[in-house]
Amino acid sequence: MTPERALELLRGLFTVTIAVAAPLLTAALIAGVLIGVLQTATQVNEASVSFFAKVAAVVGVLVVFGPMSLAHIVGYARRCFEAVADVVH
Repeated sequence: MTPERALELLRGLFTVTIAVAAPLLTAALIAGVLIGVLQTATQVNEASVSFFAKVAAVVGVLVVFGPMSLAHIVGYARRCFEAVADVVH
């Protein structure tokens, strides 16, 4: 395996990680900020409200973006398994 091929696989790893994690983290961030503003405005300081809102947002994003994320992960795994022949040879 050439260093270029190894770097390509590593770059693919980071790309897939960002593509899978970004929608989830963005949803949790937006839900947290919105609930935080709402809690500040209403002076309700209950941690469980923010937690359940974030969980609901992340689950919703998983339902919507789950198939796309799974396709990214499977594609990367397929490329890695195809590269095994280069490593062993």
